[in-house]
Amino acid sequence: MGKKQIWFEVEENETIEECLERMKKAGYQPFGRKEEPIFHVVNGEPTYLRQKIMFKGILIED
Repeated sequence: MGKKQIWFEVEENETIEECLERMKKAGYQPFGRKEEPIFHVVNGEPTYLRQKIMFKGILIED
């Protein structure tokens, strides 16, 4: 038996729908979502790179 809750991160080359389908195949359903910005340093200045999206999945019990 797996964990009851786990976080799934949307990969860089993956759509949100693909991530949700991956969760479903693993036996989880979305229960929460969080986003945070990812920055990198260019010429000593922080520059926005992308948005990190994560879904909290809860185990689907049959």
